[in-house]
Amino acid sequence: MMEFLTQEQLDQVSNDGTYIRIFQLVDFYTRLIVIALSRRSNATVDDSYLCIPSFLSQDQVSSLLQRSKDLLSDFSVENHPRTRFTTSDKNHVGDDYFLNSGDKIRYFLEEDAVDENGRLTRDKTRAVNKIGHALHVLDPVFRQVTLENDKLKALARDLKFHHDPVALQSMIIFKQPEIGGAVPEHNDSTFLYTSPPTALGFWIPLERCTRSNGALSFLPGSHLTTPITKRFVRKPEGGTGFEDISPPPLPDLNAKSDTASNGYVLQTCEPGQFASPCSPNVSGGLFAGDLVLIHGSVLHKSQRNTSNQTRYAYTFHMIDSPPHAHYDEKNWLQPTPSMPFTKILGPNDVTKRSSLDT
Repeated sequence: MMEFLTQEQLDQVSNDGTYIRIFQLVDFYTRLIVIALSRRSNATVDDSYLCIPSFLSQDQVSSLLQRSKDLLSDFSVENHPRTRFTTSDKNHVGDDYFLNSGDKIRYFLEEDAVDENGRLTRDKTRAVNKIGHALHVLDPVFRQVTLENDKLKALARDLKFHHDPVALQSMIIFKQPEIGGAVPEHNDSTFLYTSPPTALGFWIPLERCTRSNGALSFLPGSHLTTPITKRFVRKPEGGTGFEDISPPPLPDLNAKSDTASNGYVLQTCEPGQFASPCSPNVSGGLFAGDLVLIHGSVLHKSQRNTSNQTRYAYTFHMIDSPPHAHYDEKNWLQPTPSMPFTKILGPNDVTKRSSLDT
């Protein structure tokens, strides 16, 4: 399933001491060459997601946290259509406010934050599930850590996961106290479908993530054992739904297809709990500012927030651009003439990926 590099290769650092090559997957559909961008500690990996410690500085984390709170404070309830972020297969959010949010900054409410008469049941700053989906373009603070982040550009170039990556679907996810809704098991390629699949998630905790406030969890190896069988689409009659697709054949696992049977790994973010960031043990181990890279086919989820604490996180995604991958008009999130999907790399940095092509 995986071909690990030797310890000698792991110890080889580039001239400036920044990059450490971590691992290599062996198939185009799942292969990922990862170079960790950390001078202080190695990245830790599983075969479906990667943690890079201290990807954002604490100053950057503080700026994102404050800006998130400012955006909540600026939220105008009066003109809001009361769109709630629902995630079940039978009742997924899909109104025009949601479908036309790809080039805007919009607010989506928790299901339990609105009563039957459309009134908020709590203060507006504790009612919003998430804000999206063009923060990385429109908001200067989030743009600075995304499109204007040289460290991110270097990572995108050195990953060689995409030929010419574009960024899309940026969000602040709040996981509000006591009502922060559970997000069921899913993979990102279902919601940002390309042919071939190229979705890659970037997830950065901005504060503590615990068992009780909805920490992220993954099913290791599920990108090799669980094919993408459906995609989230715009329905011709309006709204959204799921369309069945015929998945490509899974790679030959040579009798190792039980990789995903070991259960979910919870990634908590509790400073002081672990000796080193991004600890690969079953309890997780993230700090605010760490980056989790999520393979587009890996199953992941988060539980309801039952605590009295928020769980702010910033997340965005990358996909490959044409002609290397096709992103069609069925997808719920669509580029617009005024805001096409934003390229991460300049023309001189576009990845040469001949070694990965099949």
